[in-house]
Amino acid sequence: MLYPIGIQDFENIRRDGYVYVDKTELVYNLSHGSGKYFFLSRPRRFGKSLLVSTMEAYFSGKKELFDGLAIAELEKEWNQYPVLRLDFSGANYNSEQVLESKLSSFLKFYEQIYSCVSSEPVASVRFDALIQAAYAKTGKPVVILIDEYDKPIVDNLGDDALSDTFRKQLQGFYSVMKAKDACIKFGFLTGVTKIGKLSIFSGLNNLKDISMDARYTDICGISERDLKKYFSESVTELSEANDFSVEECYGQLARMYDGYHFCEDAEGVYNPFSLLNTFDALKFKEYWIETGTPSFLVEVMKRTDYDVTGLSSEAADSTLLTSIDTVYYNPVPLLYQSGYLTIKDYNKATGIYTLGFPNLEVKHGFLTFLLNYYSTARGSGNLLIRQMNNDLLTGKPADFMKRMEAFFARQNYQIQGNAEKDFQYAMSIILQLLSDSLSVSTERTTSDGRIDIQVETPRFIYLIEIKINDSAEAALQQIKDKAYARRFADDKRQLFKIGVRFSTESRCVDSWKIAEE
Repeated sequence: MLYPIGIQDFENIRRDGYVYVDKTELVYNLSHGSGKYFFLSRPRRFGKSLLVSTMEAYFSGKKELFDGLAIAELEKEWNQYPVLRLDFSGANYNSEQVLESKLSSFLKFYEQIYSCVSSEPVASVRFDALIQAAYAKTGKPVVILIDEYDKPIVDNLGDDALSDTFRKQLQGFYSVMKAKDACIKFGFLTGVTKIGKLSIFSGLNNLKDISMDARYTDICGISERDLKKYFSESVTELSEANDFSVEECYGQLARMYDGYHFCEDAEGVYNPFSLLNTFDALKFKEYWIETGTPSFLVEVMKRTDYDVTGLSSEAADSTLLTSIDTVYYNPVPLLYQSGYLTIKDYNKATGIYTLGFPNLEVKHGFLTFLLNYYSTARGSGNLLIRQMNNDLLTGKPADFMKRMEAFFARQNYQIQGNAEKDFQYAMSIILQLLSDSLSVSTERTTSDGRIDIQVETPRFIYLIEIKINDSAEAALQQIKDKAYARRFADDKRQLFKIGVRFSTESRCVDSWKIAEE
């Protein structure tokens, strides 16, 4: 089977025999339903560009490309419309000239096709004339497809002046669509984020957002039905290559790559990029995460004072989820729209969504990304967690603590300035990563207090008490005085008690003591 990894052109996929997960019924429904202008937000590498390319082929009347697909049975007319497609990807928008060049290149290409001669330097004026020319030359209303509409602004979330300049430019450009409504058949815009306060669509107030519309939750991505319909042979090959049963393989795929929910009560969607790469390489890896964390997310996490310990159980309402207005005060909407958090539950009575990591790939990858911000040795997070995990599994608490001590000794604390808070954040991240393979609890209540950290493995139990600016001996004494180990009196596993002192002055773990039973 040929997997279209990195291929976003619908015609190329269909002509060259790559597997194509049929989304054309949804395209047909969208184009024949109520509304004319639509917006879709989805994470990067989720198939947005392929969807736009599919729409381009459909509205261009390329009937032969759709043979055997759902839309071939639905569409009877196959009209050919003039299609204007603008893709903002492939450029780093670090100056006004870059955006002007991108818009000019787009306009020039289609001006030649539709014989539209213009000496006007203003992009929005040229766009207006182009739509009119395409309509006049073909006698058909125009289809406008805009991919990665938000990239110029998102590239500059840390530069308020340039971001505002781009907002104004794009606001004027997009507003042309409303002015030329009589000449337009269909408009579709897609991107990673929905920018609310920036008012980029204020001139296009009839835009319909389908990002959380239950009818279109899997218009991008791969559903469980898609997985079993198109990739059953691939799953069998993957299971054989990894010595899994087929059912075990489905389970591992779900744990690693499934779990994206784009509205309440919707079925989960798999990350298509990771899924296709897994089938191609016959290996389970963090493919989506390995393509890099977007620079805008790095910028936001540097500047925010957001409490990262709440990442796995965030709360939000629908208003918060659908814009990134207050991104530097609350990055949750950006994390949701970027695919790092997803809907895990919904309370109909309160209208509150509970968010969390969609799957293990995202959880492990994003937490490791955050952890690396606490370390001057880039990329050390993965190795550190593997080593710590092995230390605890093999009953080597001293080695575990030496790694912890060394890790905090080389901190440069890039995210926060408060040493105690930074320590708590880093410890929370480390423990969440360890909990992928170990039983880890924090602040576990006992009859006489709360254990800071409790870790259980098949052979060992670890009780860890942490003191800020107090002695390791005092921490160890608290474990004894509070009888934290009492509940394990009849447990045959070996138990270790660990007292830890963290100094806010030296900003490191400067002492620790271990006792065992």
